[in-house]
Amino acid sequence: MYELAILARGGVLLTVWALAAGWPRGRLAGRLRRDGWQGICRGAWAAPGKEVDWRVRATALQFLRPELVCSHGTAARLHRIELLGATVGVGPPLDFTAPASSRSARDSLIRVHATTSLADGDCAVRRGLRVTTPARTVGDLIRSCGSREEAVVAADSALARRVVGGVRREALVRYEDLAAELAAPRTGGPRARAWLPLTEAASGSPAETVARLRMRDAGLHPESQPPLRASEGGRTLRPDFLFREAGLAVEVEGYAFHGTRRAHERDVARFNALQSCPEVRRVLRFTAREVFTAPDRMTATIRAALASLADRA
Repeated sequence: MYELAILARGGVLLTVWALAAGWPRGRLAGRLRRDGWQGICRGAWAAPGKEVDWRVRATALQFLRPELVCSHGTAARLHRIELLGATVGVGPPLDFTAPASSRSARDSLIRVHATTSLADGDCAVRRGLRVTTPARTVGDLIRSCGSREEAVVAADSALARRVVGGVRREALVRYEDLAAELAAPRTGGPRARAWLPLTEAASGSPAETVARLRMRDAGLHPESQPPLRASEGGRTLRPDFLFREAGLAVEVEGYAFHGTRRAHERDVARFNALQSCPEVRRVLRFTAREVFTAPDRMTATIRAALASLADRA
């Protein structure tokens, strides 16, 4: 019999692999537990000391059921596409897409989306897992999202260059890619196609996306991330939003605002430099919390600032 560690792949061992290697079923479970192997799900074990996170669980499930392809929220995590309301920790159930003929899942920690339209071109390998491509992932998310904000946040994130989870990545899709993906006649398609023109590749965060949508609802249409030149040194700055005619810049601060003394110093320097741009007469700053919980107050403040600047003109 082979040692159990030799049979594992990436720290994951399936019971069927051990049985095929000659381990007696009656002795296997006891040996695994004595050696410190950890149960991932029925039929799968993680090596002693290995952290059993969502990626390990997804790996084990794909070993057990090769037809499963990571999709929706799980694919978004793999591609580093930000979602509205996403949290750290245990997180939501793992999402997979599989042929409609495959068996359904009875595990509350897994969702299987049955489909008859998953081609080879819709799939890729990301961080060792089979996953839907960025375009298919965003298409699935937009078609199934419960709100406009959720849909546009996901699309904006995929369209933009972002730092997500401390990792800087390039844009994952083009607007044309999403338009082609959403052209397919699938459930949720008409609503998704109506939301697509609301996306903005220049958006820098989920909070910026929601702020832009809230301003749009209030009849406010600023530029997003326009390049400006500070008067000193010609430094290029990009405010989150700019009402160019009024000279009003609007900044949205994320949850990770400042974080360190150096980051705080950089922010103060940027704020001062922004006010020295010839196009900027005033700067308003809002926290992400204000954007999410008090959008009417945000838009009212912006309207009052625009009126004040117009009176001074």
